[in-house]
Amino acid sequence: MSKLALWAADKTVALTGQRRHLHKGAMVAPAFTAPLLAPQIQFGPTALAAAIARTATLRNAPPALLAHMKDSALSEAQILLADGPGFELSDLLSNLADSERTHFASRVGAGITDLYMNALGYGWRDNAACLSSSLEPHADFLYHGGAALGHGIVLAEARGSFAAKASDAKMAAEAQRKYLRQVRPYIGAASPHGQVIHGYSIAFGARPGIAGAFLRLSQTLRPKAKPTKPPVPAPAPGASNPVPAAMALATYRSSFILMDTLPVAGWIDWLSGDHDLPEDAEPVTFFRFDYAGRSFLASIDALAPYRSPYLWLDELHDHPFWRHRWERRWASGPPPLYMFAIEEKAGTAFLDALTGMIRFGPRERPETLELPVNDLAGFAAGGAEPAGRRTGEDYDYALFRDGLALLAGPPPGKLTGIRTWHPKEGLT
Repeated sequence: MSKLALWAADKTVALTGQRRHLHKGAMVAPAFTAPLLAPQIQFGPTALAAAIARTATLRNAPPALLAHMKDSALSEAQILLADGPGFELSDLLSNLADSERTHFASRVGAGITDLYMNALGYGWRDNAACLSSSLEPHADFLYHGGAALGHGIVLAEARGSFAAKASDAKMAAEAQRKYLRQVRPYIGAASPHGQVIHGYSIAFGARPGIAGAFLRLSQTLRPKAKPTKPPVPAPAPGASNPVPAAMALATYRSSFILMDTLPVAGWIDWLSGDHDLPEDAEPVTFFRFDYAGRSFLASIDALAPYRSPYLWLDELHDHPFWRHRWERRWASGPPPLYMFAIEEKAGTAFLDALTGMIRFGPRERPETLELPVNDLAGFAAGGAEPAGRRTGEDYDYALFRDGLALLAGPPPGKLTGIRTWHPKEGLT
């Protein structure tokens, strides 16, 4: 029986070039200064898997459907990308149909875009479908936070290609084409989260059978900042920042779906006016545990699947060597067991705010919510070493600025508490 090799090493992808495009008309938010671009990003399989799942579930679809979509998003990249420090596609990619390769490239392109936008300081996100009610083309995602605080939101288009003729020049052309067609027309547009003040188009590509990748970016051209004006300070990790309520609801709808906490998503849909009042008002139980020096909350429904292989599979199959037979499929050991969780401070702040909105109802929803911003783990920009995957550490996780984390490996061995969220009573 053939074995599948899993990608395990951190990868580094350099930004191979950028282009700035002049905005037609008056400059939007002239006080906004775009953050400096990251010359490269470093990430491991956990971070890319999390980013792909985050973008795949950021849409207005039934929570139960999105919860199932995350599973394939978590597994594809680790199998279809070759191991090693550089970006390279696995030989297995040639076994996929053209439509499947295109779909996978699109997912990876969206994941790379999410990692890069977080590296620039943007933390909260939504699908950009709210910009247009027609079939007119528009970019993929809206982001808030970082340098955009107090100014508005930014728009990002994601493009991925693993074509046989992919090249740096073609990715540059794609980034420019997508920017001019799907980003620039919406600079200055209004959205439920605020005005679009800046835009990015990120094109990521790689050629099958050849090591290396192409990362190109187009963005809005802005006037140079005045020397006398101090730069906008980056939000300190853990500090609270005002986030548009609609943006926070969209972000955490995706996050709690990934955590298999679908009742929370149901209440968010009611507050957003998409569904009737949820019939299920039962409390939601979270396990609290410490991991890598942080406290996290995970849904009891997310941890429940880990019960089966460790406690009753031997009894069910009555086969003492089932683990050995399972591990023989993998050339580099069995794949990690992924689990989404949320940093406790971020989860507490949002769930308490959600309870307050539920008490007053959709008509009295506040414009902004005060939410903490986290630092990054599992991926980094520039030459920094990604925290969360350092040599000698016994943990592997990716943490994003909104507090969502993906943990790789077995579930935590020790729980430090149980917390319960009731829609109308809050988190206890």
